Amino acid sequence: MAVVETVPASPRDGVGKGSARQARRDGQVPAVIYGNKEEPILLTLERRVLIKELDNPQFFIQLVDVEIAGAKHRVLPRDVQFHPVSDTPMHVDFLRFDPKRKIAANVPVVFEGEEECPGLKSGGVLNIVRYEVEVLCTADNIPPELILQLAGLDVGDSMHASAVTLPEGVEFVITDRDFTIATIAAPTIAIEPIEAESEEGAEGEGADGAEADGEDGGDGDKG
Repeated sequence: MAVVETVPASPRDGVGKGSARQARRDGQVPAVIYGNKEEPILLTLERRVLIKELDNPQFFIQLVDVEIAGAKHRVLPRDVQFHPVSDTPMHVDFLRFDPKRKIAANVPVVFEGEEECPGLKSGGVLNIVRYEVEVLCTADNIPPELILQLAGLDVGDSMHASAVTLPEGVEFVITDRDFTIATIAAPTIAIEPIEAESEEGAEGEGADGAEADGEDGGDGDKG
């Protein structure tokens, strides 16, 4: 099991919007720890610490120890609310860790073997259908990524869920079909249209010719 990072936090005594607003004015982000049929714990995190944690793309699939007044609470981040304008974090939800409970988590997909992929070397394009795949497992067994091999694949080939080797105890949430994760698509070739002679121009020339003939005929009548 990977090393679990410790995140410092402070207890939050007040409840309601007033307490939360004051915490945000003080550079803190309100949060809550819930789950396991225990009483929720209200806390605050330093905004700068949380923003640094959010830079980690695996923030929502890694356990952390939230330390409050010397006591550590092992949790999994489940949700972060952001300000609609400034996009700063406004509130965080943490789920208490239970080694027996399976939860759903979105795990990123990573592709390897591009250099050994005939389809890509011939100009094909990797068309990613799912950048993340939802799995079901205990919180301490969430894989950091799911790897798909591109080696040997040609244009028109598809990569399905069955091509992923899952760790023991991990399963896909979708189990009723072998869903597609990515395909090797044919290259897109832009064809320049051939400029045909303008019909308007051709008609104009005919009109000029007819007008000229009419003028000559008119002169003949006058003569």
